[in-house]
Amino acid sequence: MTEVEPTRASVGADGEDFAVTFLTRQGMQLLDRNWRCSEGEIDLVMRDGDVVVVCEVKTRRSRAFGDPVHAITRAKLARLRRLAGRWLAEHRVDARGVRLDFVGLVRDADGLYEVDFRPGVGQ
Repeated sequence: MTEVEPTRASVGADGEDFAVTFLTRQGMQLLDRNWRCSEGEIDLVMRDGDVVVVCEVKTRRSRAFGDPVHAITRAKLARLRRLAGRWLAEHRVDARGVRLDFVGLVRDADGLYEVDFRPGVGQ
């Protein structure tokens, strides 16, 4: 029997599952996942104490196309800020502030992840 190569979507979904576990172990609470509107999508919305955290998750199978963190551009950060405002307006969550976090994951052949966690990116 041959091994089936994981799809890009399954790699991303597995990475988001891992990121949720990683962030909840950091003490955060999951509020929303894969929230979409006309402007785009937020991978994860977490609560860290009284702060709402909008988290971008990028998962790669290798660094052949660069580190996952290179996907975080100024334009991406600007869009995440707009999306955070829309999410907050729609959900009316009482929060002291909003933070943008990044979780970059590189998954090796054994299914283990190297984690690059960057709280407060672009601030």
